Amino acid sequence: MISTIQLFSWLLLLAEGRVDSGSTNADPTRGYVALPLTASHMKVQWPYDLRKEERYSFANGVHTLKVYSNDKPFKQHSPTKPRTEVHITGYDYSSGVWQFEGHGFVPSGTSGVCIMQVFGASEHASTLMVRVYGGNLAIYRSKVLPDIYDRWFRLNVIHNVDDGEVKVYVDRSLVYKGPDHGGKSHYFKFGVYAQNDDSRLMESRWKGIKILRKKS
Repeated sequence: MISTIQLFSWLLLLAEGRVDSGSTNADPTRGYVALPLTASHMKVQWPYDLRKEERYSFANGVHTLKVYSNDKPFKQHSPTKPRTEVHITGYDYSSGVWQFEGHGFVPSGTSGVCIMQVFGASEHASTLMVRVYGGNLAIYRSKVLPDIYDRWFRLNVIHNVDDGEVKVYVDRSLVYKGPDHGGKSHYFKFGVYAQNDDSRLMESRWKGIKILRKKS
């Protein structure tokens, strides 16, 4: 059952023509097959001058990722902002329909941060960024769902490369549908990657990570 907030968000998107009336409560993984995913597929990136254990841990099935706004980038001489992210390796793709699933948790106070992204585009670094600003879930800077703090939520991101389209579901409700940014090679990442107006401490937790591909 969806919450009042989720229902309101869905109805607002429906009124704007950004979702269809059959989008809520359907399982977005239907028609997809889950691919094998092990620790060997999880490449952690963290501030280069620190030990990984200072910013990342995995215990009881939960990935915990933290970064501070004054941390170093993930490698020397990189112009990018601080991050602690997991890069899903072994499943780079350039065609077909692919999906990321994970259960995320964002503690209150975390803001100005990307918590999940589809990397790769023609004129941008990413096809999609799922961000958090002041407790609101956003696609880049556009809010799609309020009150995301301090609760577990199920996130499903579908990238249809052939149609040039991305969809984002939260707790089985479609909260965003839009065009991708092109590009010939893509992969999934999750964690914390500082953006504009970032809080001093940024943290996200993840469990139940899956990579899926649509059945042919």
